[in-house]
Amino acid sequence: LVPRWLARLTSADDHGRPEVELIVRNSQDVMDLVLSGGADLGFVEGSTVRRGLRSRTVQRDSLAVVVGRQHPWARRRGHSVSVDELLAARLVVRESGSGTRDILERALARAGSRLPDHLPSLGSTAALVASVRISDSVTVLSELAVADDVERGALVRLDVPELDLSRRLRMVWRDGTEMTAPVRTIAALVSART
Repeated sequence: LVPRWLARLTSADDHGRPEVELIVRNSQDVMDLVLSGGADLGFVEGSTVRRGLRSRTVQRDSLAVVVGRQHPWARRRGHSVSVDELLAARLVVRESGSGTRDILERALARAGSRLPDHLPSLGSTAALVASVRISDSVTVLSELAVADDVERGALVRLDVPELDLSRRLRMVWRDGTEMTAPVRTIAALVSART
């Protein structure tokens, strides 16, 4: 979503274009930055927003279980796996503190399961996608983030009927602060969802 938002910002005239520095972090780190004043606005995907922050949902998304096209599950009829199969697979996940991992852990808990101990974890979506493309690993990432790879056939999306992997993507800012004009411009653009 962010590249689309930034492209729309750069198409604004010079007088209406706010100065933007993009800092990419996991959800917990983003909330820390906003709370400390290191960022005026943040975007998070976890299930909770920390005290001291206000939030607004800007998009709905769902996580997708994906494998590379060489994985045996890619040829499975119906492209469906159970929670037990998922947890027994060579699962690679996002690091602790990421919104993606938080949503996965909560979905598993609702299904009466949990992530195995000592799973490999990587700190970015790009690293997970690359890992899954070249191995027989399985990962869980944003549908929005893997849509192009799934459409091209580089990744195969699998259903896990027992898991509700839906989530809200939220904009966060410090409670008790008034948004500056540039921040309001960005917030309005993001909230337009176009």
